[in-house]
Amino acid sequence: MKQAPRIPVAVLGATGAVGQAFIRHLHDHPWFVITEVAASERSAGRRYAEAARWLEGSLDQAVADLTVLPCTPDAVSAPIVFSALDSGVAGDVEAAFARAGRLVLSNAKNFRMEDDVPLVIPEVNGDHLQLLPAQQRIRAWSGAIITNANCAATVIASALAPLHEAYTVRTVMAVTMQAISGAGYPGVPSLDILGNVIPYIGDEESKIETELGKLLGRRVDDRIEFAQFAVSAHANRVAVEHGHTVCLSVGFANAPSVQDALRTLRSWTGYAGVAGLPSAPVPPLIVRDEQDRPQPRRDAPMGGGMATTIGRVREDAILDLRLVAMSHNVIRGAAGGSVLNAELMVSSGAVDRETGALRLTS
Repeated sequence: MKQAPRIPVAVLGATGAVGQAFIRHLHDHPWFVITEVAASERSAGRRYAEAARWLEGSLDQAVADLTVLPCTPDAVSAPIVFSALDSGVAGDVEAAFARAGRLVLSNAKNFRMEDDVPLVIPEVNGDHLQLLPAQQRIRAWSGAIITNANCAATVIASALAPLHEAYTVRTVMAVTMQAISGAGYPGVPSLDILGNVIPYIGDEESKIETELGKLLGRRVDDRIEFAQFAVSAHANRVAVEHGHTVCLSVGFANAPSVQDALRTLRSWTGYAGVAGLPSAPVPPLIVRDEQDRPQPRRDAPMGGGMATTIGRVREDAILDLRLVAMSHNVIRGAAGGSVLNAELMVSSGAVDRETGALRLTS
């Protein structure tokens, strides 16, 4: 049987830390091939290997030799665009690509909470992609934008999804311990983070508190009916390279026992359309029995960096249950999450497997 050609894709913001994560994750991808990279005006026109300060692993020679393009749909021709752009510029640029008929997989916050834009963790709410025909109709776009969630919200939503489905979450207390790679490069100054905890990350708590309701909500026709529960988040930056850890206390409408919660977490496979996708971890949730897990150094690489590890599931003295969840913030919480969204679009038939063209139907 003849293998389908790989779909050409572009990376916007390709020289930054998340852009580089996209390039690493897409290396030798069975469905996608990077044919274009784009970045700011100061990088445009230069060879990628010269424009980017490569941070981790080896750089694919084919990508190294690409010329960095401007972030405009006139310069970039790929039908699928992965955006690692900073939120300060992402809104206008991503909208321009969507108007020009491209599928934009965005890591930025700009469109996450728009009513007609899917905010997607495929295992959690893959059916939310069915908002896209409405998005095209409302905005008169021939393309579309899909967003992935905030990196800490991704950890929390992945851990809560099976529990909310089975027992209905009512209250969430979340305390995050977030890796320094989440701040980009060069990120947090070393004299601020070494031997220290910084109990503030700009906009992070509000993102967690607003995004969870949409992520765990249900699609009703052309809108998302938000899950109705209260969230209190405390966000902290800690001296860890990769992996966001979150301590959760959770109250439920129908409180499970610890054993019932563990069975629910271990048996969960998520949205059926994700099974077998190239970037999908199996299982999506890894439940550890050890008292001292998860740990970022040991557990962030699980499932190729795409799995969420959960541990210390136990009763809570104020709410019903408490647990600890952790996943790789740059892979699961950023680049890998967007790539998995694109894979789901292809496997569902919303993207042509040979050309990468959108073929949504209302």
